[in-house]
Amino acid sequence: MVESAEKAVPHAELPTIAPTEVRYIKLGDGGRWATDALQHGYVAFGYHEVSHEMCARDDEVAIRSVLSGRASEGAITAGLNEVRQFYQMDEGCLWITFANGYVWWCFAETEIVWISDGSDGGPSRCRPAINGWRNTDVKGRPLKVGGLSSKLTKTANFRATICKVPEQDYLLRRINAIQEPVVARAHDARAQMLDVAEEMVRGLHWADFETLTDLIFARSGWQRSTRVGDNLTDIDIALEQPTTGETAFVQIKSVAGQRIVDEYLERFRAGGYDRFFFVCHSARGVLSLPNEPNLHLFQGRRLADAAVKNGLFDWLMERSG
Repeated sequence: MVESAEKAVPHAELPTIAPTEVRYIKLGDGGRWATDALQHGYVAFGYHEVSHEMCARDDEVAIRSVLSGRASEGAITAGLNEVRQFYQMDEGCLWITFANGYVWWCFAETEIVWISDGSDGGPSRCRPAINGWRNTDVKGRPLKVGGLSSKLTKTANFRATICKVPEQDYLLRRINAIQEPVVARAHDARAQMLDVAEEMVRGLHWADFETLTDLIFARSGWQRSTRVGDNLTDIDIALEQPTTGETAFVQIKSVAGQRIVDEYLERFRAGGYDRFFFVCHSARGVLSLPNEPNLHLFQGRRLADAAVKNGLFDWLMERSG
C-alpha cells in the first residue's frame, strides 16, 4: 500500500519492469476514486449495471444487452472491451493512472473483488494492487506529470475508462529510469559545448571578460548601479535585483588565487551588500568560499555554464575568432 496520494512515496531501488501489457485506467469520473484507491492499493472499476457473474463468465450477449442503451454499436463494443480488459488482463499487465500531479503505476492481482452496486458513489469492483501503487521510478525518483512528455500525459484526456498507452516504450523507460536516447545525445552535445565555452572564456582579453560577466548578470535580471570599468576602489560592479531589492557585490578577476578571494570577501562583509560574486576565469590553485547561500564563486565550468544558459555562446565565438 502507498502512504499517500499527495506526495511521492520513497522506497528502495526496484528491479526493472517488463510488463506483458500496459493499460491506462481512469479511477472514476474526474478521478473521484483515485485518492482512496491509491492509498489503499487497488484498481477501481465501475460499470455498476453489469453484474460480476456475467463478466466473470464473459457472457458477451448478456453484457451487450445491459449496455444496449449506449449511443451506438461502437460504444457498446467499446464498453464490452473495457469490461473484458479489466477482468481478463493477467498479473503481467501494468496499470497506470494520473492523479495529484503524478503518474501512478501498479500490477494487479487477477482476483476481482465486488464492492457494492455503486449506489454509495464508489466503484462497484476492484483488483488488489500487488505491492500497492507507486509514483516513482525504480530508483525512487518522483514521476511528476510536469516532468513527463505530453505524448504520454495526454492519455489522461481519454474519455472512457480503459485504454492502451500509445507511448508505452517511453513510459517504461521513465519507470525503469532509462534515459531517453535523444536526451543522452543532448547531454553529450552540451558537455562538448561547455568544454569549448570554458576554453573560449579562458582565452578572453580582460576587457571582454568583464563585458561577458556584465552580460551574464544583465540577462539574469540584475541591473547595474555602477558601470563596467568605473574606477572604484573596492568593487568592480554593484548590482541590484529589482524584483527582490537585493544588492550584490561583484568582483571580476582574470587570474586570482585564494588570497585575493579572501581579501574581497572581507570587503564585501564590510560593505552592506546582500550577495557576493567572485568571477574568475583562470584560478591559481583551488579557490573556495565559505558555504553560505549568499556567497557565489563563478569560475571554470560554472562560468561557462552561466554563459551558455544566458545565450552567450555565439558572443564567445565572435570574441574568440
